[in-house]
Amino acid sequence: MGHLLGNAVRIAPADQTLVLGEGIETMLSVREAVPSLPVWSALSSSHLGAVLLPAGLQRLYIAIDRDPAGQRAAEKLTARATEAGIAVRVLEPRLGDFNDDLRAHGVEALRQHLAAQIVSEDQHRLKI
Repeated sequence: MGHLLGNAVRIAPADQTLVLGEGIETMLSVREAVPSLPVWSALSSSHLGAVLLPAGLQRLYIAIDRDPAGQRAAEKLTARATEAGIAVRVLEPRLGDFNDDLRAHGVEALRQHLAAQIVSEDQHRLKI
């Protein structure tokens, strides 16, 4: 399988904005709700804090899971990104993760929940 540390599953290529989270199901759920957002999956909380961020990144959204490991990984990644001059915003699910939200509430409810957490510069990406 190769070395995972520092790498991610790149579901959509990053531009100046990137949404990064743990599990592939979580990130596919975010992508389904907002298809124009570039999303990557770190595959686990331990890998989330170590993902190598792409050059030119200006805004990083961290799609957290609601558990202690996810919180710690988001804190580590936030510190690294902030140190590199990247603006960071944490996206929080209603339930355990965004896949739980999608399954429980549907795609439109997830899109609206994400819209409330996304900065004005990226609101245009919410239009389907």
